[in-house]
Amino acid sequence: MLDRRALLRGGAAAALALPAGVIGAQAFPFRATTPDIDFSQFPICKTASDAPPLTGAPRKLKLSWNAGAVCLAPLPVAIDQGFFQKHNLDVELVNYSGSTDQLLEAIATGKSDAGLGMALRWLKPLEQGFDVKIAAGTHGGCMRVLTRANSGVDKLSDLKGKIVAVGDLAGPDKNFFSIQLAKLGIDPNKDVDWRPYPGNLLNLAVEKGEVQAFLSSDPLAYLWLKDSAYKEVASNLDGEYKDKSCCIVGLRGSLVREEPQVARAITQALLDAAMFVSQNPEKAAKSFQPYAPKAASLADLEGMVRYHTHHHHPVGEVLKRELQGYAEDLKKVAVFKPGTDTAKFAERIYVDVFGV
Repeated sequence: MLDRRALLRGGAAAALALPAGVIGAQAFPFRATTPDIDFSQFPICKTASDAPPLTGAPRKLKLSWNAGAVCLAPLPVAIDQGFFQKHNLDVELVNYSGSTDQLLEAIATGKSDAGLGMALRWLKPLEQGFDVKIAAGTHGGCMRVLTRANSGVDKLSDLKGKIVAVGDLAGPDKNFFSIQLAKLGIDPNKDVDWRPYPGNLLNLAVEKGEVQAFLSSDPLAYLWLKDSAYKEVASNLDGEYKDKSCCIVGLRGSLVREEPQVARAITQALLDAAMFVSQNPEKAAKSFQPYAPKAASLADLEGMVRYHTHHHHPVGEVLKRELQGYAEDLKKVAVFKPGTDTAKFAERIYVDVFGV
């Protein structure tokens, strides 16, 4: 297991503001794949059952992602290193930056076959009944609280009575840190004044003194923290969350039911790629570099990749417990109703593709 505290600190999710809508993967420059990887080095490969591999022509699939999110580095890695090829898949990456409801609807209706996103952004919309199944967690370490070094805000509880800038009032980072505040006995809805700002201007809000802290994620958060004028107050790798995933893989429900082998194959390919990223952060950084902001060096990207817990990708019962735990957390901050049966909810939205 990586010693996260000894590595450069970072976070990830959808840090960069991307144009609304969908952009086909053909717009992005992928290099030739490298098929000569020794896949036996990846213990995750043993997750799948003994079902035969897909045969015939490669199965074409569309997978939605946010191309600005460095924590999704396993996706370009899966293409560059031949992980999709290994499972006889021809995957088109679709850069999607619309609303979560629109993304889940796109997956549910077959406009996309799968997608990656953040649990604390997806769970509330999934309560509405979208035909999307969560097949795996992909990693942890996406969200952080930042402030000026001399702000006097040193720990999460110091946010009580403060003004905090957020990129999205319904975002996963606001949900996550609201949950943590609630666990400290602080009412996040009454004791903290959350103010929305464009994601790439969050630091300006604190510099101008309009807020005392802000929530952010990589690559922007990592780059800001290179400036000694900033410090990190908290992250979602603190405490009980250090070994939990924050990002998840969602599959089209009809794909799971009608083509379980395909659902298993794409999940396995993604988990293989995640393990490769964990073991080869320098190669992962190179794969993600075409999508990164120009201000981020290769060393910066490697530092971000090393911080994320790409070795942690739960499936099956472990995944279901994590999803139920997040649903219980969301009840604490009134995102879910107090009477929600979180066990039934988790059972409904997850799928064990290796057990079907």
